[in-house]
Amino acid sequence: MSSLSLALRDSSTMLRRNLLHARRYPSLTLNLLLTPVMLLLLFVYVFGDVMSAGIGGGGADRSAYIAYLVPGILLMTIGGTVVGTAVSVSNDMTEGIVARFRTMAIHRGSVLVGHVVGSVLQSVMSVVLVGAVAVAIGFRSKDAGPLEWLAAFGLLVLFATALTWTAVGMGLVSPNAEAASNNALPMILLPLLSSAFVPVDAMPGWFRPVAEYQPFTPAIETLRGLLLGTRIGHNGWLAVAWCVGLAVLGYAWSTSAFHRDGK
Repeated sequence: MSSLSLALRDSSTMLRRNLLHARRYPSLTLNLLLTPVMLLLLFVYVFGDVMSAGIGGGGADRSAYIAYLVPGILLMTIGGTVVGTAVSVSNDMTEGIVARFRTMAIHRGSVLVGHVVGSVLQSVMSVVLVGAVAVAIGFRSKDAGPLEWLAAFGLLVLFATALTWTAVGMGLVSPNAEAASNNALPMILLPLLSSAFVPVDAMPGWFRPVAEYQPFTPAIETLRGLLLGTRIGHNGWLAVAWCVGLAVLGYAWSTSAFHRDGK
């Protein structure tokens, strides 16, 4: 077999392993999935009327706020899912299974590829589940055609890939699972400081740079524009630039840490 065939075979084996782990031990995934669902329900049914009135400057319109809120919640779901990836990678490193893999005749990169592909698949499934909850409580995307849906799906996959490679690097350099979870905490906190819940223009002037100069806000605004037909502006290329940059840096960091640890 060629080296490419071996790499694909070993990567698919590692992917199956990680998916089996996620199926047999679903508690971490479910806990991380509950956070965006609870925030969605909380902001819609508890704060929805007040938030919609404040944003619109007029009467309360909960359905309008649901439409505004859902794109940010979907990207927050990805951020929460990749925290589990950091913990899983750290567990593999500290429990000795990776050391065992290094003694076997397998492609070394397949260990990381299995984690990344498995995490991206879990992120997509989590987004679908949270999206189903959003539709059940009233979210509708009437202005999105097939091209917009395809672009939105591509953005979600690209964003999940970028965050996953970053989370893998965090897991590799963490001494234990608890540290990996703490290191990956910005994946959950950054959406809270973005335009997920209120527009950037409604924030205090001193706080706006925090929301503007981070990966979640342009990605949220781009997804919102694709699903709701709002103006995307420069957020589209900013979102892609953030995703590509994080993916490249995360890949370089992860592979460097993985190979350095094996020396």
